[in-house]
Amino acid sequence: MGRWRPPRPRGSRYITPEGAQRMRAEVKFLWEQERPRVTQAVSDAAKLGDRSENADYIYGKKRLREIDSRVRFLTKRLEEITVVDRIPDDRDKVFFGAWVTLEDENGKEVKYRIVGPDEFNVKEGLISMDSPVARALLGKRIDDEVEIQQMEQWVTYYICEIEYPDTAPES
Repeated sequence: MGRWRPPRPRGSRYITPEGAQRMRAEVKFLWEQERPRVTQAVSDAAKLGDRSENADYIYGKKRLREIDSRVRFLTKRLEEITVVDRIPDDRDKVFFGAWVTLEDENGKEVKYRIVGPDEFNVKEGLISMDSPVARALLGKRIDDEVEIQQMEQWVTYYICEIEYPDTAPES
C-alpha cells in the first residue's frame, strides 16, 4: 500500500485577526528561532562523524523537513486567507467571529466563538465555521432554537447571547 492520500478538502478561507496574528507569530518563531537552533544541532551532530547511525543527525534532519513543511504551509495559507476584522451591522444575528452563548433544556450553558478552520480549538470554545454546530448557528438570532446532534442524539439549544469583539489586535 502506498503512502499517497487524497488531499484534504480546503476549509473556508476566513480567519479572525487573532488567528492570523497567531499564524504569523508561529511562522516567525519557526523561521527565526526553531530552525536556526535545529540547524545548529544538525551541524554539531554532523561533525561527530558517521551520520548513518547518528540519531541526533537523523532526527535533526527530519525535524528540519517538518519545520520547512509547516512554514511553507503557513506562508501559502496566509496568502490565500481573508482576515475578517469588520463587525457586522446586524449584531443580533450570528455571523463569523461571534461569541454565542447557548443554553440546553436543563439550563446548562456553553459558549462558542465561530472562527476559521485554521484556528479552531474546542477546549477554548473556538469552533470552525465549517463544523456542523457552527453551520447550525450561522444566521440565527437570540431566542432561536437550534438542534445539534451529539453522540447519536439530538440536543436542543436556545441562543441566549450573541457578542462580537469590539477591537482587533495590532498586526
